[in-house]
Amino acid sequence: MNVEVYKFLKAEAEADKAKALASIKLLTGHPAGIGDHSTKDYWDNCNEALKLLASSEERLEILEKYFNTAPPADNKEQING
Repeated sequence: MNVEVYKFLKAEAEADKAKALASIKLLTGHPAGIGDHSTKDYWDNCNEALKLLASSEERLEILEKYFNTAPPADNKEQING
């Protein structure tokens, strides 16, 4: 994988993880700050944040497992494939 693509994918997954954690913290710690106070929307927002967290963790694990190896000495443009 191209090094720049790897860095982009990893950064995006890390940003999604941070966004999900911040959303969960906001939803569980400061629910009065949520614009729409219906219970269904609250649970939907919690579930959406949890799905984003799970997705980001999975993407980070896959990047680490399959693509985070040292690039060959003669080709610093590629990471594992």
